[in-house]
Amino acid sequence: MLGDDNINWRPSEFGYDLFGCTVNFQFPIIKLLDYQQRLSELEASRNPFATVVMAHLVAVQTRSNRSQRKQSKLALVRRLYEQGFEREAVVNLLAFIDWMLTLPLDLELEFKREVEQLEAQQRMQYVTSFERSGIRLGLLEGIELGLELKFGASSLFVMDEVSQIYDIEQLRKIKEGIKTATSIDELRQIYQSSTTENSSES
Repeated sequence: MLGDDNINWRPSEFGYDLFGCTVNFQFPIIKLLDYQQRLSELEASRNPFATVVMAHLVAVQTRSNRSQRKQSKLALVRRLYEQGFEREAVVNLLAFIDWMLTLPLDLELEFKREVEQLEAQQRMQYVTSFERSGIRLGLLEGIELGLELKFGASSLFVMDEVSQIYDIEQLRKIKEGIKTATSIDELRQIYQSSTTENSSES
């Protein structure tokens, strides 16, 4: 199976000579790029592999157009929800799509919001919480590393407080705040002020 973007590269045999002996191995190939001409067939297919191939084709096509990649990624997710796969298949395929079709942070945030809207419309919630959990853990690791690098190991006591925060946007603000904060107290104001506001509202 070949996933490159060179339409003309189609190796079909391998061989070598050694001590007067010749070995030649011929094999069939599957060129994923060829499926570009069979998109309608892929879209109609309920085979999970069709989603894998479509994600690969989108990755190749949108390499230099991330806005289009976001739209195509959302279309793949919508199609996946409408196919009616088992939950485990949906989770696995969504993880693959997310890995294959990476986006800049601003577009990724837009994509996540649109997926949440889609899930609300479809009355489905397959992996939004699953993805948030992974993002949250990644942000917590980034915050911990940033704290240690900037303020030293003695600053890591703050993680006891930060680890109680589940709001993804709030964690992103904290991670970004490490860059400009001149002290731990200044950094803590980012989430303590938000906590105070939320308490007042409730």
